[in-house]
Amino acid sequence: MKLSLGKIMKLLIILIFTWLNAEDFSYKFHINKHNPYMKEAVTLTLDLKQTNHDIVLLFNFDLCKSDDYFFQRIDSKETNTHHDTQIRYVYMLYPLKVGDINISFNLTKKITTDESIAYSFSGDRDNVKGLVTTNTKITLPPLALSIKKLPSNTSLVGDFKLTYKFQKSKAKAYEPIPFKVKIDGSGYPPLIDKFQFKLLKKDVNFTLFNEAPIINSTHSQKGTKSTITYNMALSNNHSFDLPAINIKAFNPKTEKSYVLIVPKQHFSIAKTDINTLLDKIDKPKPLENNWSWLGNLLSYLVVFTAGYFTAISLKWKKRVLPQQDNPFKVKIESCKDERSLLQLLMATDSKKFAKSIELLESSLYRDEKNNFKKIKKDILEKL
Repeated sequence: MKLSLGKIMKLLIILIFTWLNAEDFSYKFHINKHNPYMKEAVTLTLDLKQTNHDIVLLFNFDLCKSDDYFFQRIDSKETNTHHDTQIRYVYMLYPLKVGDINISFNLTKKITTDESIAYSFSGDRDNVKGLVTTNTKITLPPLALSIKKLPSNTSLVGDFKLTYKFQKSKAKAYEPIPFKVKIDGSGYPPLIDKFQFKLLKKDVNFTLFNEAPIINSTHSQKGTKSTITYNMALSNNHSFDLPAINIKAFNPKTEKSYVLIVPKQHFSIAKTDINTLLDKIDKPKPLENNWSWLGNLLSYLVVFTAGYFTAISLKWKKRVLPQQDNPFKVKIESCKDERSLLQLLMATDSKKFAKSIELLESSLYRDEKNNFKKIKKDILEKL
């Protein structure tokens, strides 16, 4: 009987705690897919709405990092009147593991007062007063997803196309033959692990030069658009064939596989006559007196001196020219807190200032400590 009573008391405590949290705000998750393929885009939305209007309520929210998935916040909209806070967070998520996974969350409820907010905004730019809040970490239930397996040997997930370009098909011995492969489209960023090794066949003897891929990806509610460019070069001392390159891809929207292909290529290498490698001219010539170098040296000194004084004069002109204040720069300098600066940047050019916007959002919504003055300084330097 005592054991049953103890369990009842624990249940009541949990219910009371849940009710106390629930009376301040309500939340609602929405996810567009509960059973996606691995690396298929999933859109996750969280709506937070204040229900207790007697307090000033703030939130810090983000997804927990995990090796089971990759995520990116793509939007956040906030209606904040201090007593009626409503926030919508939108995330793009890509599962990276087959089977059952759990998406976990970090949510902190922050309660303050009108007086504290007024006090925090009363300082000047060199004396910013801290906002005093009472923080409570809220435990949200994890979101369970069941991830489907991709077809075997799939390298890319999404809707992509491939283009390629070889600068030449004929070359001299050991002359580099540059070529480019570009993959672009929508889906999980098409980064191919060890792409260059797809070219190395045991029956082909050539040298491969490759650089790090050039990556350009943008995330939005419509998905992730990417363009990945691979720059490489081949060389050999005799003619050779480059086998066809086949990259298997899968489109989760149509649930069909397809292949991106670079067709087989033949390269003709001109043989070098060994006799042309023998130098019949005596270089350098036997040592003899030659004072022409002195004249060359003096001419170099004259050119250098003229260039030096020209640079100094241009620098002096640049200093004396009156500088006009950029109106946008003035607006940046007038922002006294992260929220006003964030609103200004998003209203002006969210793509150009994406990095600064991300730092400001992390300060406002993820409780991370970033130097506000440094963020403003970096933006002003860009201008």
